[in-house]
Amino acid sequence: MSSPPQRSRLLHWLNPGGSSWGDEEADFDPGAVEGARRWLGSVFGPRRYFRVETAGWHHLPDSPVMVVSNHSGGTLFLDSWGLLWAWYTHFGTDRPLHPAAHELILGTPVVGPFMAKRGVVRASRRLAHRVLREWREDLLVMPGGDLDVWRPFSKRYEVQFAGRTGYAAVALRACVPVVPVANAGAHHTFVVLTDGQKLAEWLRLPEIVRAHIWPVHLSLPWGLAVGPWPHFPVPAKLRYRFGHPIFPSEVGLYPGEEPTPAQIEAFDAKVRAGVQAQLDVLRDQRF
Repeated sequence: MSSPPQRSRLLHWLNPGGSSWGDEEADFDPGAVEGARRWLGSVFGPRRYFRVETAGWHHLPDSPVMVVSNHSGGTLFLDSWGLLWAWYTHFGTDRPLHPAAHELILGTPVVGPFMAKRGVVRASRRLAHRVLREWREDLLVMPGGDLDVWRPFSKRYEVQFAGRTGYAAVALRACVPVVPVANAGAHHTFVVLTDGQKLAEWLRLPEIVRAHIWPVHLSLPWGLAVGPWPHFPVPAKLRYRFGHPIFPSEVGLYPGEEPTPAQIEAFDAKVRAGVQAQLDVLRDQRF
């Protein structure tokens, strides 16, 4: 398994000591999670500001599983908050779901401890494997990251994993099923005109903050905005669909075996197709 990626320059500046949170199972605080669920329930729910609809819970096998989703909604991560509210409303805190997040979220004392208590873990292959194999708990991964969450409005019903297959390698090595889940609605709270990948390269953002976008969007209160600034979201219906689980055996891998590059590629293709199939249903049912 590959080593964790090098920390960004910005994180070195914000947290020179290298402290991090969300690395231990004991960081998870059921009371903090339930408190967050009740708070989120004031804005997320069937009749709230963000109307949440879910389908396909019966497809989830017993823990541990890797839940893989597309990513939508810009810097506010509305799709993540809505999914977590729905998950803990459905399962309670007896079945933790650990979202894998960018290092900036868990690498600073400003928000790191807060997120860690609510189950968020750093996005690294080593830690993802621990969650699945040692903790025996569920992991939420959105492989497209910044490129997916800031994809243009015209591509809101297209999965954008940007060629990232590390999640597939982790699932295969941990020998756990992947449950594809699609979300739609968060990308209707503003309009992304372009993700600004070329501008991000010019600004050297991949080196500075490990980000590959500098988007241009129409949003409140900015009007026309340049950059990944948080926006004031208009009301939206957030819809989620869980698909059938995809097992390592479907690409010929069994416990104790090391996945080949071909198996990783094939597994990634199956997962992307699974997420896209659910997203297609949401597109066709959007009215």
